[in-house]
Amino acid sequence: MIYLSLCVVFGVATALVARAKGSSWVLWGLIGAIFPVLGLAGILLARRDSEELRRACPNCGKVCMLYDALCTRCGCELAFPETAIESRAQASRRSAA
Repeated sequence: MIYLSLCVVFGVATALVARAKGSSWVLWGLIGAIFPVLGLAGILLARRDSEELRRACPNCGKVCMLYDALCTRCGCELAFPETAIESRAQASRRSAA
C-alpha cells in the first residue's frame, strides 16, 4: 500500500514538472509512476525545447530546432549554421519587455 501511494505521488510530481516544461504530462506522469525516482530525475534533467536556439531551413524556410539534422517539412539535410534564430523563450521575453 505504501509503495502504491509513493508511485502515485511521484507520478503526479513528475507530471507537474513535465507540464511546466511544456512536455507531455500524461506520458511523463506514467513514467514517474512506473519508475518513481528515475522518472522524476529524468524530467528534471530534460531540456526545455522553448529555450533551444532555432534556424531556418535554406530550402523551404521552415524554422527548425538547431539540433535537427533534417527539415521536417521538405527533408533537406541541414548543415550547422553560423548564425541562429533566438529561442521562443527569448523572443517572448523580449516582446514582453
